[in-house]
Amino acid sequence: MRIDFVITELNMGGAEKALTEIALTMQRQGHQVRVLSIGSPPVGDRGVLADRLADEDLAVHFGGFDHWIRLPSAMRWLKRLLRQDPPELCQTFLFHANCLGTFAAAESNVPFRIGGVRVAESIAWRCHIERRAAAKMDRVTCVSERVRRFVIHRLNVDPQKCVTIPNGVDVTRFASAEPFDWRQLGWDPASKVALFVGRFHPQKGLELIRKQTQRLFATADHKLLLVGDGPLRSSLQDWADSVGSDQIQLIPWQREVAPLMKAAQMVLLPSHYEGMPNVMLEAMAAGRPVVCSLVEGSDELLPQKVPAQDPVTAKLDRRSLQGFPPGDSAAMAERAERFFADEVLCQRVGAANQKDVQDRFSIASMTDAYAALYQRLQTAQPDP
Repeated sequence: MRIDFVITELNMGGAEKALTEIALTMQRQGHQVRVLSIGSPPVGDRGVLADRLADEDLAVHFGGFDHWIRLPSAMRWLKRLLRQDPPELCQTFLFHANCLGTFAAAESNVPFRIGGVRVAESIAWRCHIERRAAAKMDRVTCVSERVRRFVIHRLNVDPQKCVTIPNGVDVTRFASAEPFDWRQLGWDPASKVALFVGRFHPQKGLELIRKQTQRLFATADHKLLLVGDGPLRSSLQDWADSVGSDQIQLIPWQREVAPLMKAAQMVLLPSHYEGMPNVMLEAMAAGRPVVCSLVEGSDELLPQKVPAQDPVTAKLDRRSLQGFPPGDSAAMAERAERFFADEVLCQRVGAANQKDVQDRFSIASMTDAYAALYQRLQTAQPDP
């Protein structure tokens, strides 16, 4: 089968990681695969995924369309590629690619068009545009059941067309990482560090952490490390400077976060909305507790009922220990305080997290699910 994967950009994000694993798997299985990235090639260390694709001789095309004003040119570029070398199936990921890629594929008469919705973002104008694109999709892949419900109710997609396929994570890579040495940041090696990894954006709920600064980080050995970039970086840096680098530090996006997660006391993820947060899967794979808001995806990673046959996780209510109502900074602080105070609890919850993600969210299970979906479409078999 000839398969094109279309994505907004190819930097290091959850959707981009998933696309890379799926595309490589399909090529290894003998399919003819291309990746079409609407944006420009990533720069420096951010090009890890593009490098992986190139190492296996998988064709990648970059459009260089990084601004909304160039959307018409991006559409023409996509249609030209799809018509010059027509695929049998086009899989898109993320909002811009879902819309541009699906419209271009429909106008180019690509037989099978599959969208990929990663977050339940309810902005009215986005929903209006994506709803029109979804009407031209044969299937919509959703990273969680909550996202699936969003797609059905907000994008008006037939439930029979929605397929839930969670993200996958390389558990071995995170479980075997060598812990980061906090002395590299000027901190005592025995520091208890709460870690945030992600985009500095209002979506991520970082103001909840700021509200609890005195409660969580007044003790000398309690630290906060924020890793990433984004529109809130300047204000976050001002805040960190006012508190002092002995307690709070910001560092840029890192090519490899596994050592940081392995060394942290816990990972914080107070998001206002998500889809299936990759950073949470990675933290769990590293064997760490995750203090997170119970939004889309996050709540499914912390199920209310644990299978009785699982002796490790059955003894812990991981949901109430780690999860808190979205927007509730006091509840977030209460859970973080418990992990700061109890190293044994950190180890037990972290071990249970690691076992759960290994059992339910492997890369192989994710890529197998996509391969099976493509096969069903090609052979006109019904979805299970």
